[in-house]
Amino acid sequence: MPESSDNAGLELAACSPVPLDPAGFNENALIPFGCKPEHIRKAMEDFQDWLGLVNGLMYQRKLPRLETMLMPANFSSIVGEFAVSSIPKYCPTVVKNAYHNGHPDIIPAGRFENNRCQHGHEGIEVKGSRYLKSWQGHNPEDTWLMVFVFESSRPSDQTKGIAPTPFRFQLVLGAELKESDWLFAGRSATSRRTITASVTDTGFRKMMANWIYKAPVLDERQIPLITKDANER
Repeated sequence: MPESSDNAGLELAACSPVPLDPAGFNENALIPFGCKPEHIRKAMEDFQDWLGLVNGLMYQRKLPRLETMLMPANFSSIVGEFAVSSIPKYCPTVVKNAYHNGHPDIIPAGRFENNRCQHGHEGIEVKGSRYLKSWQGHNPEDTWLMVFVFESSRPSDQTKGIAPTPFRFQLVLGAELKESDWLFAGRSATSRRTITASVTDTGFRKMMANWIYKAPVLDERQIPLITKDANER
């Protein structure tokens, strides 16, 4: 059955991300290694420009938007990886870690040979998530964590009757976490699930205290009520 004009209009509108609120940035946020909120803002704008371009072209070819085509975890990964690549473009004191699957994602420029670090504590680990708390990593460890929290459509929305939703950044948070700020989940001997650790309430409070961006539509009273869904992170 042909798509209705109303649905087509909503889908086209959802191709354009919601613009950032200039007043939503915390100029007092402390980010290490020379990074500043303005660097983060420019990286976020780059992502939104790119996503709008991609989704606009896909709409012209009658293809689903990127966030409704990919598995939720894969799209979240793209949000984080884009930030990792874009932030150093504006902040010359950091670089993307050139080591494949190295940790952290962003490291101080010139600190490591060929800007490669397999595993270290100097740098910034970056994640993208649809969730407002309980963010996950593979290991409980000391790290400076930055999380880009966003709202967007999902592949399952159409079957659930959920209207198209444009991409929107909701929060960007960052803080230095200790191993004690993580809860190790592990896995059973028969499970195939990836070993994970989740940020605890103590880590969440640290990150909220050093928020970098808050969208004006975000109701902070709802943040502690958000629960994690490990299968769609």
